[in-house]
Amino acid sequence: MASLDPMDNRWRPWRLLAPALTAVFLLLVVPISFIIVYSFWLRTATGADIAGFHLDNWEEVLTDPFYRDIMVFTIWIAFATTVVCAVAGYIPAYFIATTQFKHKAFLLLLLMLPFWISYIIRTMSWINILGSSGIVNVALQWLGITDEPIQMLYNQWTVIVGLVHFLLPFMILNIYVSLYAIDRNLVDAARSLGCTGWQSFREVTLPLSVPGLAAGSLLCFVLAAGTYITPVVLGGPTDAMFANLVFDAIITQLNWPLGSALSLVLLILLGVLVAIYNRFAGLGQIAKSFG
Repeated sequence: MASLDPMDNRWRPWRLLAPALTAVFLLLVVPISFIIVYSFWLRTATGADIAGFHLDNWEEVLTDPFYRDIMVFTIWIAFATTVVCAVAGYIPAYFIATTQFKHKAFLLLLLMLPFWISYIIRTMSWINILGSSGIVNVALQWLGITDEPIQMLYNQWTVIVGLVHFLLPFMILNIYVSLYAIDRNLVDAARSLGCTGWQSFREVTLPLSVPGLAAGSLLCFVLAAGTYITPVVLGGPTDAMFANLVFDAIITQLNWPLGSALSLVLLILLGVLVAIYNRFAGLGQIAKSFG
C-alpha cells in the first residue's frame, strides 16, 4: 500500500537523485574545490607550496599580456574550427538524414569509426600526410608540381585541420539528430505550395535544424578551446593554446597553484561564453531538438 506520509513523499525525489548527486559532488564539486583552493597558494623558488589566500597567481594570469594573447589565440582557433565543422558537417548530416539508403545505420557506423581509434594516433597521422616525406609532398613531387617538399606542418592551420578531423563527427551527429527529427510532411507541404527545393530547404529545413547546429557548434567550440594534444603535435612554437599553459605549469613546472589559476580562468571564460549563448539562443532549444 502506498505511503501516505507527506514527509516521505517530499524526500522521495531526493532519495532517487542521491546516487547522481553523490557522483556529481565527488567527481565535479570536490575536484573543482581543490583547484580553487590551490589557485590561491604560492609556489616558492625552492619548489614548496605556501598555503594561504594569495592573489599573486590570479594577478599574474589576469594582467600579463602573454596569457591574454594566448587566450585570444585560443578563442580564434576554437571559433575557426567550429565554423569549418559547421560548414563541412552539414552536408554529410543532411545526406545521412534524407538518404533512401536502406542501411542507414551502416552510414552512422562509418561516421563513428574514428571514435574507435585513439585521438592521439589520429592527430599524429597528419604528420604522415602533410610532413616533408608525407603522402601529399610525395604526390606533388611525383607529379612534377614541386621540386622539393613544402612545409605544411607546425602552424595554426594544421592545428585547425587536426581539430576539425577530431571534432567533425560530433558536429555531424548533432546536426543529423536535428534533421532526422524534422517532419517530412512540412517539406512536402512547402513544395506543394510552390517552393523550389532550395526554397523549402531555406525556409523549412534549415531553420528547424538550427538547434542541432547550435548544439554541435557549442560542443565543438568548448572541446576545441580546451584541447592541448593537437597544438603540441601539429602546432609550432608560437601556436600554443591556453590548455598547453595549464599542462606546462602543472606537469613540466610542477606549479600547481599557477596551473590551477590558469585552468579556472579557462573554465570561467568558457562558462561565460556558454551563458551568453544561453541568453541569446537558449540551451532549452538544444534540448528540444533531442526530445
